[in-house]
Amino acid sequence: MQRILILGAGFAGLWAAVGAARALDALSIGPDRVEVTLVNRDAWHCIRVRNYEADLDAIRVPLASVLDPIGVRRVEGEVTGIDLGQRNVRCMISGEGATLPYDRLVFALGSRLVRPAIPGLAENGFDVDTFAGASRLVDHLAGLADRPAAAGRDTVLVVGAGLTGIEVATEMVDRLRALPGRVILADHAPQVGSDMGDSARPVIETALAALGVETRTGVSVAAVDAEGATLSTGEVIPAATVIWCAGMRASPLTALFPVERDRLGRLPVDPTMKILGLEAEFAVGDSARAMVDDSHASVMSCQHGRPMGRFGGYNAVADLLGQPLLPMRIDWYTTILDLGSWGAVYTEGWDRQVVTQGAAAKQTKRLINCQRIYPPLSGGRRAILDAAAPVIQAPPQRFR
Repeated sequence: MQRILILGAGFAGLWAAVGAARALDALSIGPDRVEVTLVNRDAWHCIRVRNYEADLDAIRVPLASVLDPIGVRRVEGEVTGIDLGQRNVRCMISGEGATLPYDRLVFALGSRLVRPAIPGLAENGFDVDTFAGASRLVDHLAGLADRPAAAGRDTVLVVGAGLTGIEVATEMVDRLRALPGRVILADHAPQVGSDMGDSARPVIETALAALGVETRTGVSVAAVDAEGATLSTGEVIPAATVIWCAGMRASPLTALFPVERDRLGRLPVDPTMKILGLEAEFAVGDSARAMVDDSHASVMSCQHGRPMGRFGGYNAVADLLGQPLLPMRIDWYTTILDLGSWGAVYTEGWDRQVVTQGAAAKQTKRLINCQRIYPPLSGGRRAILDAAAPVIQAPPQRFR
């Protein structure tokens, strides 16, 4: 038996597993000849980009509902090491060490929030990086009304005014409706949404102003405690809730590969998702840097992670069986940014030109968050496999 091992069940890893199963199905090759195994720390595929929302009930999909119907083996464990020479992966499974061999490996352990050594941040800060973190924030917010009235009890400070921070801050306005809430968005950059370009940034600023979100730009956080945060300017912001949204970095396990990584810790891959210079190892999603066209590299998003996974899974099978590999190319780029009850903004192109905004863009955002990025939930084997075809989807639907 030959083995394809996939590490991680995020957007890229899940679709790599389904993509590999689809490729084997098309060749009429069963698990008695090639086994596909997915290793993940828990039993869930988390729709991570929805962690900023108030209702977390629907943002996790049981892996069994997607992988069992298509014959992908599941292993719940924490990856601890990789031996490229022996082609095996070390894991902790139910508290015990285990070694899993592979003939082809797809590394999809994603990214994690950068947590700098700011005094008090680890003990007092919140985040939406993981389901556990988002759940902890939900419980914390639900308990605020029961606390004695005090300075900062109803204030939320969001640190990091990139895409995640903006979505958290604008959504937080509604989440604090039961309180006389105050939301502050802070960033070291001189303006909010500094990567969003001249077309979209005024829309974001309009939405923040309409929602009453305050901003602090050109500042950093010097310290955090249970009562708030101190900024680099010396300003003390009383806030019972400090949410850290500043910066992402690839899984630290990318350091196990003998290749030069980029500034985000990502592994360099060719258009087929094979790690440059290696023979049997592929990488997809937030842990990989792929050129998606002639001049642009992939970004850490499900927009690129999902197709990277589909192509990576297909190509792992093709490479193993001596079939032609398929290069991935994506000739379009969009950004659809949630702006809370104000709506959203939909941009196209790498220069992020606004095409819709407000309620119309919000319809697109809901379509993406609630339907487009989910695997088929029917449990039907054929529907699941068909969804993993190594093709590039059309851009998300526009509404008017």
